[in-house]
Amino acid sequence: MNPETAKRYDRSILGNYAKPSLTLVNGRGTQVWDENGRSYLDFTAGIAVSAIGHSHPRWVACVREQAGDLVHASNVFCNLPQVELAEQLCERAGPGKVMFCNSGTEANEALLKLARLHGAATSGKEGVRHKVICAEKAFHGRTFGSMAATPQEKIQRGFRPMLDGFAFGRLNDLDSFRRLVDETTAAIFLETIQGEGGIHAATGAFLQGIRDLCNEHGLLMILDEVQCGIGRTGRFFAFEHVGVQPDAIGMAKGLGGGFPIGAVWIADRYATLFTPGSHGCTFGGGPLAASAALATLAVIEEERLLEAVRERSAAWIAELESIAAEFPEHVAEVRGIGYLLALGLTSDPAPYAAALREHGILTVPAGDRALRLLPPLNVSREDLKTANSIVRRVLAGMPKPAARPSD
Repeated sequence: MNPETAKRYDRSILGNYAKPSLTLVNGRGTQVWDENGRSYLDFTAGIAVSAIGHSHPRWVACVREQAGDLVHASNVFCNLPQVELAEQLCERAGPGKVMFCNSGTEANEALLKLARLHGAATSGKEGVRHKVICAEKAFHGRTFGSMAATPQEKIQRGFRPMLDGFAFGRLNDLDSFRRLVDETTAAIFLETIQGEGGIHAATGAFLQGIRDLCNEHGLLMILDEVQCGIGRTGRFFAFEHVGVQPDAIGMAKGLGGGFPIGAVWIADRYATLFTPGSHGCTFGGGPLAASAALATLAVIEEERLLEAVRERSAAWIAELESIAAEFPEHVAEVRGIGYLLALGLTSDPAPYAAALREHGILTVPAGDRALRLLPPLNVSREDLKTANSIVRRVLAGMPKPAARPSD
């Protein structure tokens, strides 16, 4: 960041984020440029948002056209892009209905309200059946409901008391969830793959066990696909790799291809729990946002990006695993599926992210010792090879990390 830009930033931007190291001004495909004209491979994709890269011509043309027709209408009126987008999401998720919002945390707030509505409907009284069981290391957002569902000190610190009614089991430990189920439980709420927590995937056996547990006790199975959905793993939804069917799904990030939009899909049998006035969002599913999402889905479909992710990621991951084996003092493992990957490091990821940035690739830390690699779905094989070359070069030049006292 240039000194003058840094001064302006410090004077006017609230300090709820760490001060950025770069000012980005342009982007095309997988590349972005800073205010000094330097280019970088963008393997953050806006934290899994820029699913089809930066300034895709199809997306830009669609957004420009819609901006010239109708930008906003509110949900007092119907708009056709919203209806078409809802239809397409139901085609992918299954028979049900869709509600739109602006972000992942808003989608998750709606899902938590769904859990409460389900608890009230099945118990006959509010407040009797309201507990939601989530996973340790989860991240569902920073609004009060989703923050209470996120058992991380850095997220909750300063904002207690939390909303009550949450319990936490260990991901992939079905018994730890089963022990938490009681007569007050309304739902189990999980990320199919934990993102901010460090890229930890729920196993197929675990998700199927959760599905069976929910069926047994009349609980909602709710999946947060905000970061892992919209094709990032090579399937439109990450749970498709397993074959389970949830009762409700939260979406955002990659759905709009860079334009803010979130969505909730709810299976038909539970869709009537929301009634007029029970939830709302002024901007949710506006014509411009819905058109951006439709363009994103069209590019994913027409360019066969789900197949591309599955095919190209296999070689990419194999090479990353080979690199990790060369540098065990730095990399403990490679985790993830498709283009939702993490280098599980042996120490603080910040110096590695800084070194990679200096060598021309942007990444984003996660969890305790993880560095996420989140390229756009249409990243080329050449860019993946370049990224791996940079990773190898950076690891070769990093000093051996000091062991933690507990190591």
